[in-house]
Amino acid sequence: MLFRIDPTAPEPLFAQLSAQVRTAASRGELAPGERLPAARDLAESLDINLHTVLHAYQDLRDEGLIELRRGRGAVVTPRAARDLEPLRDAVAELAALARSSGISPDTTLALVKEAFR
Repeated sequence: MLFRIDPTAPEPLFAQLSAQVRTAASRGELAPGERLPAARDLAESLDINLHTVLHAYQDLRDEGLIELRRGRGAVVTPRAARDLEPLRDAVAELAALARSSGISPDTTLALVKEAFR
């Protein structure tokens, strides 16, 4: 998996990394049992702090998307590979409704976040 970060983006670097793993897992690009790059190697290749990568990995672990195993590193869990097709379809419908109603993506996202509270 190829990671890319944008240091100028408003989103924190660790959140960018976490989001890329979540997206790859939801698309089936990461298989259960697949290992992510070692934190130290990934930090070096992206020229970022090791703790930034560890923060991303810890968030993913807390969500149950990866396991952190001593000696094996970060491993994708079966939960990460679950089928999200019904959710993708619902989101596509929501986006279409928002567009046709002239509601901005930011407002739509705020409404979705509010629904989780």
